[in-house]
Amino acid sequence: MSNTENLINKEAIDKLKSLVNEIIVCLFCTDLKTDDGSTCRPMTAIKVCDQGNIWFFSEKSSDKNKAIASDKEVQLFFSHPGKSSYLVVNGEAEIILDTEKIEELWTPIAKIWFKEGKNDPSISVIKVTPKGAYYWDTDGNQMINFLKMVASVATGANLVTGNQGSIKV
Repeated sequence: MSNTENLINKEAIDKLKSLVNEIIVCLFCTDLKTDDGSTCRPMTAIKVCDQGNIWFFSEKSSDKNKAIASDKEVQLFFSHPGKSSYLVVNGEAEIILDTEKIEELWTPIAKIWFKEGKNDPSISVIKVTPKGAYYWDTDGNQMINFLKMVASVATGANLVTGNQGSIKV
């Protein structure tokens, strides 16, 4: 049985950090008015800061950055099926061209996309400020939950537990 936990302030930011750090990769969707999925791209979240903003690296000339320049409204879909953890974030994106922020967020794995490292002239940072979010987080891993489902069928009682709720930062 799922418990509904609507979280605000520090609890919300802590939950957001926990889920994003665990899942890392999301579908980052722009141009939401088209609603056809073609503007959703897999992106790796770099960090959730103490204000609850989610940070990404991006190429300055990317289609994603162009879409954000036209319309700042974005959706992020995080999914970790192995742990049955899911998160949807509705937010506003902003392109940041700040070398200090790039330095602060830099991780060696980003060099895969930015060959010249943190000094690559094509690098930008995207800051997503959540306007609202919703999560589903099931207790245990996939194997444990499968066994709980089998036991639930046998007993007639739902033994799969977890939490869901809104996140407001």
